[in-house]
Amino acid sequence: MWKLDYDDQKALISSYTNRNQGRGRRVNAAEQATTLETASKIATVVNLFKAEFPDARADLKPWANDIDTRQLVDPDSIDIGFHFPGRSRLFQSRSVLVQIRFYQDLEAETRRAIGVEAAGYDHQGKQWRFSTVQNWGFEGASRPTPEICESLKGFCRKTLAVFNPGLSDRGAIDSGLD
Repeated sequence: MWKLDYDDQKALISSYTNRNQGRGRRVNAAEQATTLETASKIATVVNLFKAEFPDARADLKPWANDIDTRQLVDPDSIDIGFHFPGRSRLFQSRSVLVQIRFYQDLEAETRRAIGVEAAGYDHQGKQWRFSTVQNWGFEGASRPTPEICESLKGFCRKTLAVFNPGLSDRGAIDSGLD
């Protein structure tokens, strides 16, 4: 079922069972895993990324837990970091931060994923960014290869389908093709 390494499984289970951990704003994937359903969806997203990019190691707590960082992050997202053993020439980065953005409809009492954003980082900082919210395009000084760009777009479509299962069947998730 889950193909997470031991540390990732431990972080998900710990955050699921420890209800007091997520006081205040939740942004890290491990902190958002407050229900078994959410924890399962996060594990699915990690597995989707690792299936496309097997060298990546998942980081369910990519953000530091300090006041400065907490003021900058979006509480309506699930953030997962993926790290490569070294700087990837294909990705033009060493790490990729994936942020799954959500919208909470208070009247309908529903929560749905509205987009996925990804950014590649190395020792010089942010190298590129990608967003499904805008035009599904890559921006930045150093961009991934075209093959990796297409694989990342596919990963993002699948991620949106995980959190919005009914929408993907009706074609409501943009294909990301121009």
